[in-house]
Amino acid sequence: MFDLHPNQLTDGHNERQLALQSLFRTLEDHSEGTVIVDEQCKIVWINARYADRFGFKDPANAIGKAVEEVIPNSQLRDVLKTGQPILLDLMDTPDRTLVVTRLPLKDPQGKLIGAIGFALFDEIQSLAPLVAKFSSLQKELAVAHESLAQARRAKYSFGHFIGECDAVLELKRQALRAAQRDAPILLLGETGTGKEILAHAIHAASPRAHKPLVTLNMAAIPETLLEAELFGASAGAYTGADKKGRIGKFQLAHGGTLFLDEIGDMPPALQVKLLRVLQDKEFEALGSNQVQRSDVRIIAATSAPLTKLIAEGQFRADLFYRLNVLTIELPPLRARLPDLTLLAESMMNKLAASGLGQHHLAPCAIALLSQYHWPGNVRELHNILERALMLSDKALLEADDIAPLLYPSAQPNHSSSTQSHAESMQAFEQQLINEALKNGKGHIPTAAKQLGLARATLYKKIANFKLEGAG
Repeated sequence: MFDLHPNQLTDGHNERQLALQSLFRTLEDHSEGTVIVDEQCKIVWINARYADRFGFKDPANAIGKAVEEVIPNSQLRDVLKTGQPILLDLMDTPDRTLVVTRLPLKDPQGKLIGAIGFALFDEIQSLAPLVAKFSSLQKELAVAHESLAQARRAKYSFGHFIGECDAVLELKRQALRAAQRDAPILLLGETGTGKEILAHAIHAASPRAHKPLVTLNMAAIPETLLEAELFGASAGAYTGADKKGRIGKFQLAHGGTLFLDEIGDMPPALQVKLLRVLQDKEFEALGSNQVQRSDVRIIAATSAPLTKLIAEGQFRADLFYRLNVLTIELPPLRARLPDLTLLAESMMNKLAASGLGQHHLAPCAIALLSQYHWPGNVRELHNILERALMLSDKALLEADDIAPLLYPSAQPNHSSSTQSHAESMQAFEQQLINEALKNGKGHIPTAAKQLGLARATLYKKIANFKLEGAG
């Protein structure tokens, strides 16, 4: 902004005044029009080009008039009221739109004595490259924000948790009910039962669905970095810390949901800090004394036996009680075998879409899958099916396409080139029964249940194969 006295507009007393004079002349020469008003917003000077644009052939006829009488849409009066410049603006005139700049004028003591306006361009197209670049940057920023927001939205809904058996229907009922509340949720279940899918579905069905869903796996982050991951860190809080500090998961999840997977692996020192967040709704970043408020809904999950960890002193009982408000236990796959066919079909359709081709399971393959005990649960089922599709060119997968993947130690012996297919399969079946008997410690009912056979049928096969160790 200019610090001038009205009679100093053309006097160059020093370098500063000469620079201002040069700047004024440059702008006046290259702009479409220039006008100066006093503190009453009356015109004290206007160049010929500008005066002629508004119908004054002689610029002297405009002197002394209120600026709005000459330039109807002028906002120089606003500059006088606020003392603030309007650096870039658009002003409509009878024949076209002008790009204008308006600046306040002050004397050496800082008193506002007037304002000056420059009409920079008489064609708005002159700004087209700048506007286009700004628009492009805005679009890129919007895309980046959308991409980040998409990454922090729920990827799964309740529809992604496949199953129609009673156990799954009850599970969904409990989860949907819990989604409507804001209390912490504890998901318990063996590895591979779908705890992450359920956590996403709960968030998607909750009032916080439009806010971020942030996840952190306790077992996947080194203990030395976990605190910074959770609560953030101030600049230089630890060796190697970001100079600008680090934003923690609690900050990223503000207003939304924080999913803490494998909570049983959380170090004891962090358990105390998490307990504070749950109790007081506040936390401090690593290396900072500034308390931050927390508006986050916690969903915790674990496959570890928390009660056993509490007894062993590895998990705090008070934290467990804070997390154990709404508890949902996910059933293992062996407890929901009626859903196996539905699960397998859904998985094979997704695998087909990923490029592995469309395949189907023969009834004998489904029966074999139903006999397996599934220690890895749904995740293991997906792995078995994916491997089977990659290893077979057959559109219809039979039991013998699946069996070697389920029971690799009981595969048929192909060392003899003269052994027929029937003999190989008989040897394979014998090994399969042997393994079931071994797993069941020789107990026929247990082995029969694992194999999916009636007890009488299993007794006959044991007699035919002359197997020992059954009781």
